[in-house]
Amino acid sequence: MSAETHGVLYPARLPSFRRVPPPAPLEDLVRWFWIPEWDIAAGRTSRQYLVAYPACNLVVQPEQVSLTGPTTRLSYRDLTGRGWAVGALLRPAAVPAFVDPPADLRDSELLLDEPQLHSAVVKAMRIAEPDRRHREAVETLSEWLAERALPVSGEGRLANAMAELMDSAADVRTLHDAATRLHISPRTLQRLANRYVGLAPVEMIRRRRLQEAAQRVRLEPDASLAQIATELGYADHAHLTREFRDRLGFTPSAYRRGVWPSTQSL
Repeated sequence: MSAETHGVLYPARLPSFRRVPPPAPLEDLVRWFWIPEWDIAAGRTSRQYLVAYPACNLVVQPEQVSLTGPTTRLSYRDLTGRGWAVGALLRPAAVPAFVDPPADLRDSELLLDEPQLHSAVVKAMRIAEPDRRHREAVETLSEWLAERALPVSGEGRLANAMAELMDSAADVRTLHDAATRLHISPRTLQRLANRYVGLAPVEMIRRRRLQEAAQRVRLEPDASLAQIATELGYADHAHLTREFRDRLGFTPSAYRRGVWPSTQSL
């Protein structure tokens, strides 16, 4: 699967988009930095749909600095005019430095009063040369995060391991599967998810599986939906269809045909 488009439902509509790995000191705090830039024709809107990772994001934009919480449903953003964002997909260990518990930020965002950070990133993003402006913006955000969220505790690293397992292990399908692999009790796993992610472990597993299902439905036109459902651990084709409809608002068949959600605006 493409790391650039995993979770993006309509990648053909992406603006210029770059993911930047974190510097070594921040590897326990940030999964990656992401920088979209766009220039949309006057009078038009580009709506970006996402099945977001079960995580918080720190985002600097021309008008504000914000922390967005984990989502429980399909999310989108309408892009108009010219703009950019510099974001950090936070690892669980970074989250308590900003919000406790993160469940308070489900499907919402918190504006942060950080004028110095904001002005420094805006200044970096005014640099004409793309590689340099991206590098300086990421360095600025990295320094600020290091001061705010380092050092990382042992429990924070365990929470990171939990999230990595949930996101990458296709054979982890239940709470008990995950607890067994991490050598902790189901109760401890639930506590970690509550404090560091804001979603229940089973919801994290469902999100990974839904991301994978959407990617395969789009990229494997010859694979039957029943086959995809079975290989990803759904009970059957109907189970996959219900999950799509309940979480995304449309069926996998409609998605494969390129039918966009009814809220699409152009």
